[in-house]
Amino acid sequence: MARRRRVTSPLALSVLATLNEGPMHPYEIARLLKHRGKDESIKIRYGSLYTTVQNLENQGFVTAEGTARAGRRPERTVYRLTDDGRDELEDRLRELVSEPAKEYPLFEAALSLIGVLPPDDVIGLLTERLRRLEVELAGGRGALHELIVEQRLPRLFLVEAEYSLAMKQAETDWVRGLITELTDGSLEGVDYWRAWHKTGEFPDEWAQRDWAKADRARRESEVDEPG
Repeated sequence: MARRRRVTSPLALSVLATLNEGPMHPYEIARLLKHRGKDESIKIRYGSLYTTVQNLENQGFVTAEGTARAGRRPERTVYRLTDDGRDELEDRLRELVSEPAKEYPLFEAALSLIGVLPPDDVIGLLTERLRRLEVELAGGRGALHELIVEQRLPRLFLVEAEYSLAMKQAETDWVRGLITELTDGSLEGVDYWRAWHKTGEFPDEWAQRDWAKADRARRESEVDEPG
């Protein structure tokens, strides 16, 4: 028997989780997710949502059970979660919560290539990022406070917002520290980095390092290979 296709997108998972509360139509699912602030963690678009529901139906994870009409609005198809859908939801959540997965954030990718830019430019760019992070942190804490204190939403439904703020705080602290090291010159290699951009020549001190020699040897071997 062929292995069933797993739910991989956060949007599909959120649809299954919402339908676990009871049958509803896609528009109602989107409205409920946004009302609960889940659009801060999951990209929710109405067009994508309808496609996602259709895909879940094709996989047998949800099924149409009728239609519903509100006022003069057109009828909408109501979906419910199937037993297979509930099993998939629980299995996938257990996996995602328990097993760390390698992700590829854009900022991490940019940091891996940051030597392309001059150090002073990087200091200025990181300072701007730090300013924006601090603004986002303040706004996020304010929004979380409103949900907990004023709307009295249980923390159970806000743990992802707390996690997001914790990660953003960690990034803020790390960026601030990197700016300090770049500014005072205590970051190892920053002087060679600065000289590289000033002269346009790869520093001799780096060229003698084992990692640089290994890179050269690898490139030379690829050039010498036939074909």
